[in-house]
Amino acid sequence: MGDFKVLSFMFLILVVMLLGVCHVPVAAEQKKKTYIVHMVKNQMPASFDDHNIWYDSSLKSVSESAAMLYTYDNAIHGFATRLTAQEAESLRNQPGILFVLPEMKYELHTTRTPSFLRLEENANLFPVTDSESDVIVGVLDTGVWPESKSFDDTGMGPVPASWKGACETGTNFTLKNCNRKLIGARYFSAGYEAAFGPIDVSKESKSPRDDDGHGTHTSTTAAGADVPGASLFGYASGLARGMANRARVAVYKVCWIGGCFSSDILAAIDKAIDDNVNILSLSLGGGISDYYRDNVAIGAFSATTKGILVSCSAGNAGPNAFSLSNVAPWITTVGAGTLDRDFPAFASLGNGKNFSGVSLFKGDPLPEKLLPFVYAGNASNATNGNLCMTGTLIPEMVKGKIVLCDRGLNARVQKGAVVKAAGGAGMVLANTAANGEELVADAHLLPATAVGQESGDAIRDYILSDPNPTVTILFEGTKLGIEPSPVVAAFSSRGPNLITPGILKPDLIAPGVNIIAGWTGAVGPTGLAEDPRRVEFNIISGTSMSCPHVSGLAALLKGAHQDWSPAAIRSALMTTAYTVYKNGQTILDIATGKASTPYDHGAGHVDPVSALNPGLVYDLTTEDYLNFLCALNYTSSEIYGVARGNYSCDSSKTYSINDFNYPSFSVTLETQVFGGSNGTSTSGNSVVKHTRTLTNVAGSSGGTYKVSISSPSPSVKISVEPDTLTFTKDNEKQSYTVTFSASSMPSNTNEFGRIEWSDGKHVVGSPIAISWV
Repeated sequence: MGDFKVLSFMFLILVVMLLGVCHVPVAAEQKKKTYIVHMVKNQMPASFDDHNIWYDSSLKSVSESAAMLYTYDNAIHGFATRLTAQEAESLRNQPGILFVLPEMKYELHTTRTPSFLRLEENANLFPVTDSESDVIVGVLDTGVWPESKSFDDTGMGPVPASWKGACETGTNFTLKNCNRKLIGARYFSAGYEAAFGPIDVSKESKSPRDDDGHGTHTSTTAAGADVPGASLFGYASGLARGMANRARVAVYKVCWIGGCFSSDILAAIDKAIDDNVNILSLSLGGGISDYYRDNVAIGAFSATTKGILVSCSAGNAGPNAFSLSNVAPWITTVGAGTLDRDFPAFASLGNGKNFSGVSLFKGDPLPEKLLPFVYAGNASNATNGNLCMTGTLIPEMVKGKIVLCDRGLNARVQKGAVVKAAGGAGMVLANTAANGEELVADAHLLPATAVGQESGDAIRDYILSDPNPTVTILFEGTKLGIEPSPVVAAFSSRGPNLITPGILKPDLIAPGVNIIAGWTGAVGPTGLAEDPRRVEFNIISGTSMSCPHVSGLAALLKGAHQDWSPAAIRSALMTTAYTVYKNGQTILDIATGKASTPYDHGAGHVDPVSALNPGLVYDLTTEDYLNFLCALNYTSSEIYGVARGNYSCDSSKTYSINDFNYPSFSVTLETQVFGGSNGTSTSGNSVVKHTRTLTNVAGSSGGTYKVSISSPSPSVKISVEPDTLTFTKDNEKQSYTVTFSASSMPSNTNEFGRIEWSDGKHVVGSPIAISWV
């Protein structure tokens, strides 16, 4: 009997072990994640009289327990749900299913500007009508702080009759938080909560309220009301105003502590289309993929076909090449440049040398004497101790001293917090080669300044060579008239366009460095938990800041030209952008200190006053975009995935990206090698033709425009036929052909030029980027 008990016990142990072993792969197989399911709406079986019921039936055919997180009808036809990989694969085989795409995670791309853009001195040029106040700017971001003075609706008339949106309530947000300025506020969290679980309302508001600050900053940049006497601790003081200060704002909260998820973003675009916004501003981005697999690009396509201009940030992955996001040709892709304003703070060394930096510190001043100076790498036992990461500094070695930290890995303001926690008296933050000479100001928690790479190297040499190094920091406040300006920000993402090399991106640049705008009351200007300060305005940088500048300027143009399409508005902004300073020199790239190229600045830096009356525009229709997809050799299913409708490419027609009516030129040439009669190889010429069509928007008087060509080098010949275009009536169209002829060059060679049409009053410019592959 005892032996039987022992055998039974051993058998039981064996069963448990086997179950445990078997449980691992079963659990892994059944792990669910969010998928966005694209349906072919017109393939709904006759047995269903409602698409949502059909969607649910299709879903239940593969999983009885699965529920729809969202259903979509405007951005796409379909729904979002949680499935295992096996269930997703099974669903792909169901009738009427176009694509089952895994969800993507997106990240945020994070009032001097009106004066810098000449809006204030030329305010009388913009029509004083109610048209601007009828324009609605939709902002997809972290939500809104409705108490910001930038949302004051004093003097604004009734909400536009076209508005179909709503003011949703939730944690710390009521109907009273919306008004005639902030006319709409919604939040989308189903995708985020499916991935992370229920939102912890003790950490963030499950409502449109902005607990981060980013969303309030972007929305007030685009369309904030005038606020006199705005500043951050006295820095950048003056009148704060959004680009379209009389436009309405509708906020769609899609980003949370853990990020922004494509199912939520797509739901917000879907609702924004239904709400009748005129402009959509998205300062976020993720990995790039083919357009039919990119749910943001698909949603943007649907918005564009409804007459909504979609403006997106280019990304903060510069100065690396091929670092762009949001590159679809129906999206206006915005890079970042600097203003002519700075916040100097000097590191004054014990050897008598001063090094210029920047800072937004405001607090107790340093003692009026030089303090001991220590390099973080010599005051830490940790790997990468020079980076001042949390817990790496030895308090006994930094107490009462100013610490030199190197930039990298953790946030700039976090480094200052680490120094302060260790007892340091201040910080000098030195750029490394990755950041070069680019200086971004921060509202540090302790006296601190940020210096460029060359200054950082010299300061580090001083510390390491002097037996008793000392330093102090001298804060100079706000300085205007900085030259040269603008320059392309080092962090601004660059071309070429990895998805479609034949489309030049970014489209243009706008102010994105040290931008002041409204802020949340939930966190301090650094966003750090240990920052107790609360401010009404904050100064931050990123293409997140440049994007809403263009969104707001697009709203201004929409108010002035209500019949213009999104493509016409983008064209006006691009063809009037400038690429040179008043002295004729090309806008600099701060990452290299050399002239920037169209891969850095696109068509150039935005000039809204000129864009108001561009003379001619390159317009595009939905059919043009569909033909563009045909030129990419997309299948019917892939085109349906982007366009939400049946469209078959004409097999008898030749489609070419070269004929796509974009306001810029990206020419891709192949290196051609031909065998000689004696067995040698010789290089041949490549010839490529591009066609474009210009539309007269200068009125019935029209005009005669002559072309001028800036060829990049003798190796490239550019000709335009015809070289003169005459317009005699409003909205008249004229076409021309550009022929590019170039000798063979090594692979990955790039050259740049420009084409301009002018009637003596208007200049319609287009950048040219030529690459050999």
